[in-house]
Amino acid sequence: MRLVTFGAHVLDVLAHPVDTIPDGQGAALVGQMRMSAAGPAGGTAITMAKLGAEVFTVGAIGDDDAGTVLTTALNRFGVVTDHLRRVEAATSMSVLPIRSNGDRPALHMPGANLAYPLPDAPLELFTGADHVHLGAPELLNPPELAPLLDDIRATGTTISADLLADGDPGVLAWLSPILEHLDYLLPNAAQVYGLTAQPDLISACRSLIDLGVGCVAVTDGGDGAHVVTADDAEHAQATAVDVVDTSGCGDAFSAGFLVARGHDRSLLESARIGCAVAGIVAGGLGSDHGDFTWGDVAPDHPTAVV
Repeated sequence: MRLVTFGAHVLDVLAHPVDTIPDGQGAALVGQMRMSAAGPAGGTAITMAKLGAEVFTVGAIGDDDAGTVLTTALNRFGVVTDHLRRVEAATSMSVLPIRSNGDRPALHMPGANLAYPLPDAPLELFTGADHVHLGAPELLNPPELAPLLDDIRATGTTISADLLADGDPGVLAWLSPILEHLDYLLPNAAQVYGLTAQPDLISACRSLIDLGVGCVAVTDGGDGAHVVTADDAEHAQATAVDVVDTSGCGDAFSAGFLVARGHDRSLLESARIGCAVAGIVAGGLGSDHGDFTWGDVAPDHPTAVV
């Protein structure tokens, strides 16, 4: 299957474990430090490629060393980066001091992710794909993005989206022009609660479906994921794992879910596969953690972890 991710690419710099920041100019020793390509377009692309998909990624990076490192990291996993645009802004980066319990406070610089030139978007690449995944469409100017999505869906290509921003009703209003173009929305529970200001998760998902989204597959940390449509709601259990770092777990879920859908798996089975992939990623440092293939997570394979 040919998949395209489009949107936010981030170079993560991670340290683990970091439970306190030293005062003043103090120093502390950590066990691990590394960099990884991440973001809801970049990180998702890597996991899709691990699962055997042919993956192209589209977005903006800076004409700087960080952009070169990020591109090299994506290429190492087989992601095609020919459509990453170098722009006059710094490559987006995050510094992540990962706590012992896996929590990930972040220092984030949006950088080039705010500067992608939508008029130059590669329509032929999008319409030639089986599926297009939008990583942080809130950064791509939704009113201008909506006509492009209309052209993509007109050819039969399906579309999904994940969010980077915290949810609040203002973000939902900003996203409203693109919601009817989304076959799948893949947020986390906190984002859904924030977007809708509703206290019940399933009802909150249904309110997004009422606005035009086809299906909401929402992750809920240790409670796994819920897949909600206009007619049904199903729950996938989280995979038991000793958590090292939750960075990129949402992106990993998205990748597992979407690749499974590309293999014609049901919504619930796709969510279970997404949870399995997210569990593997949570077991190490960085959103690109884990050496696995589709056969390792597909439930009809004898060694599958699902």
